[in-house]
Amino acid sequence: MDCKQNVEERIVDTSDLQTGLFDVTEQTNQLKMFSMLDTAAEQMMVHKDFQAAFDTCDRGLESLANMEQEDNRFGEFKAGFCILGIQALAELNQWHGVLSWVLQQYEHQEKIPAKIMQMCILLYSKVGEPAAMQDAARVWLHCPSNSRVTGFGTVAELYLLHVLVPLGHRDEALELIVGEVGSGAFTEDQRQTALDVVEKRQNEEPPLDPEISPNSEIPAHTVSTQGSVIRKLEAMLRCLYRKVLMTSSGSFSLRRVFLAAVLLYMLLLRMDPAHPSSFMWISKLLQLLRQTWSDMFAPYYQALTQRP
Repeated sequence: MDCKQNVEERIVDTSDLQTGLFDVTEQTNQLKMFSMLDTAAEQMMVHKDFQAAFDTCDRGLESLANMEQEDNRFGEFKAGFCILGIQALAELNQWHGVLSWVLQQYEHQEKIPAKIMQMCILLYSKVGEPAAMQDAARVWLHCPSNSRVTGFGTVAELYLLHVLVPLGHRDEALELIVGEVGSGAFTEDQRQTALDVVEKRQNEEPPLDPEISPNSEIPAHTVSTQGSVIRKLEAMLRCLYRKVLMTSSGSFSLRRVFLAAVLLYMLLLRMDPAHPSSFMWISKLLQLLRQTWSDMFAPYYQALTQRP
């Protein structure tokens, strides 16, 4: 009897030891993943080294693939690495490969977490390629298990507003709103608001053609719009400068205020100086600044040079 009891006690002790070792291993893996996530975030936010941040996320995902997926923090770490990786790819202007990279991690479209699906929809909408997310979002929304996850309604809303409406897919948008997805994602008031938005957008603006590159026709329209704005800006600045000259009575104060206002306008105007469409703005403003500077100080330089 004693022998049997000793054997049972040893079995219990061995089981407890294995459980303890498993807990230690799990905690070690979690600390490692926390460290890698922290490193990736620091590389991106502090050092602005987006390639290093993406490489760290890639290594973290490889390490997760070798871990036990029963780890209760596995899904959170995986989503964290993917979120940072998406941001890094976007900063590196490699957004074309975001969806395929995410699918490498989750294998199936319906398995992508809601937060990552939301990020992908917003990213491809921002770069003018909403059609890239149409199939993935449609599959995700029609997966029954996803209707119970947090963020399902947000994914449905983003898909409607940033994919279906810009592409002009009115029938699919209406089906989404009044169908099974809409009943689970929206309240009655939200459905009515969504219907109003679809009808209004349909009447106001033409759909975005997915076959047309966002860089093909838009720049020409933008340049023509900027040209008219430049002419109005030039006329406004000239008029303002004439009034300043008339009211200044030889004083430098108002002229300096005017010059400072022009400089502040250049600083506060959100232009990309490296972009070709900004050259006209910069050249026109520089011409106005040169003329202003010459009118303000040329008479005094001439007076100084003419002194004996």
